[in-house]
Amino acid sequence: MNRSLGRFLFWTPRILAIAFAVFISLFALDVFDGDYGFLPTILALLIHLIPTAIIIIILIISWRWEWLGAILFTSLGLLYLLMAWARFHWSAYLVISGPLFVLGFLFFLNWIYRKEIAHAPPNSKSS
Repeated sequence: MNRSLGRFLFWTPRILAIAFAVFISLFALDVFDGDYGFLPTILALLIHLIPTAIIIIILIISWRWEWLGAILFTSLGLLYLLMAWARFHWSAYLVISGPLFVLGFLFFLNWIYRKEIAHAPPNSKSS
């Protein structure tokens, strides 16, 4: 495996997990639509950010143990499907569970090719 593919395989799931955490955090902004006081708004915001915290915790675990990240991200995608089944349009499942399954798969690939990624030779310059 060449170095650029190894770096891509290493960094892609991590960057996508951060982007997904930011995306999920956007759903917490709806607490500011209500007419609550300061403390109830802060409490509602913290409650709405629990899914983001879960994703960040899984990312921290996945950063070191890719195999566990593969299991946890895939499990989180399945959990969302089971908890929300028949409550939303199919696109909601695709938008939420889809990236979780992709992250699980990418961390799985990262785990499978971990040794090749770590020992990839630097790119050679060819003319």
